[in-house]
Amino acid sequence: MYFEQFYLGCLAHASYMIGSESIAAVVDPQRDVEIYLDQARKNGLRIEHVIETHLHADFVSGHRELAARTGAKIYLGARAGAQFPHVALLDGDEIRFGQCRLQFLETPGHTVESICVLVTDLERSPEPSAVLTGDTLFIGDVGRPDLSPGYTPQQLAGLLYDSLQQKLLSLPDDLRVYPAHGAGSLCGKQISAERYSTIGQQRATNYALQVASREEFVRMLTAALPERPGYFAGDAELNRTGARPLAELPPVPALDADAALRLQARGALVLDTRTAAQFGAGHVPGSVHIALSGQFAAWAGTLIGLETDLVLVAEDSGGVDEARVRLARVGIERVIGYLAGGMEGWKRENLVSDEVPQISVQDLDRLLRDKQEEIQLVDVRRPAEWEEGHIQSATPMPLSQLVATMGELDGGRLIAVHCQGGYRSSIATSLLQRAGFPRVLNVKGGFDAWRAAGLPAAKTEPAKVEGHRSES
Repeated sequence: MYFEQFYLGCLAHASYMIGSESIAAVVDPQRDVEIYLDQARKNGLRIEHVIETHLHADFVSGHRELAARTGAKIYLGARAGAQFPHVALLDGDEIRFGQCRLQFLETPGHTVESICVLVTDLERSPEPSAVLTGDTLFIGDVGRPDLSPGYTPQQLAGLLYDSLQQKLLSLPDDLRVYPAHGAGSLCGKQISAERYSTIGQQRATNYALQVASREEFVRMLTAALPERPGYFAGDAELNRTGARPLAELPPVPALDADAALRLQARGALVLDTRTAAQFGAGHVPGSVHIALSGQFAAWAGTLIGLETDLVLVAEDSGGVDEARVRLARVGIERVIGYLAGGMEGWKRENLVSDEVPQISVQDLDRLLRDKQEEIQLVDVRRPAEWEEGHIQSATPMPLSQLVATMGELDGGRLIAVHCQGGYRSSIATSLLQRAGFPRVLNVKGGFDAWRAAGLPAAKTEPAKVEGHRSES
């Protein structure tokens, strides 16, 4: 039996292809589906089954395009309310092809239609060897219980407890666990970076599986839930109807500087995708910076949403194409142009640029010691990162909440921003500058560089929820 995991780092998303005797199934496909078509051709496989473990909210799936291009059937939990032809799955249903058997478990909780997939290679054993757990069970975590309209987080958490205890934890300890997401995903609180595990390992080490009762599990899981990004609802609906193929998106036109300025004046947002150093050295005034080097699409969805016209600034045409695809993966399709020639084209027109000075942690330390009254230090990491250690004089303002909280800052003072490694802080400086804060600095290397330099850090005792640390 052929089995492969495809991991998309920018969305911390895992999809799978399973094949036997020339037939294949794809589970939880990303939007750009060529990767599966190419791999199927290389392995002499024909994709006949496309399976969704649930209606994903954090990315747009390629299930409809993949089915249209291969003639495959789409399989989805019966409670999904999907608006395209599909096989509605119930507990105990199965499909077989070649020497492969896929058995479906209904595991509501993350969403009401969530399913898990037991994988059996009949050539080796009549018993399953793996379970694809979607967003029900992660490595080190479980799915967030607040993504299904009509159900409270408490109701969904109760369903999730039942699914875990009655379905997944009844499986053998040596059964391999393959989830749909890894570390960095917004669908859990503290997902591990490991790509797979076993039921036994999760039973022993996953904090969410250690609780003693359903009531305790519900309280623990719903306390301090991470903020739900606004684009999640839009992506879930796109997946319910099925997104159009990427090839049907209109081409992105090149814009000279004057045309880009006119569109910006009419409400378009200029999105700069270059590195933090390049953005800091000079950028279009009022632009937002989200570098392609990190979790670009997830932050674009969180901070920009799906309904804003975008003008891209990139290093080159390849950067434009990459940004376009990565934005489409989260449902952002309103890319109306890109700045021809990038910032070099802008400079040739002698137009004004803004800058964000980049400072080292050593320079920051000197500023904090010598001019503490003149500087505000903003930490845009998540609360869990803050609890693990922070700079004593910093103010915590998580990036996902910065736009709502930045009004608490003094616009007349210098603002230095740091995160863990420098990626999120550069985003934050662009948001602050765009909002009218004139004096902002980006701290290179972030808290990692601060600690590596041996500079002092404080630690906060985390909040306790039924004996376990709350994360977000």
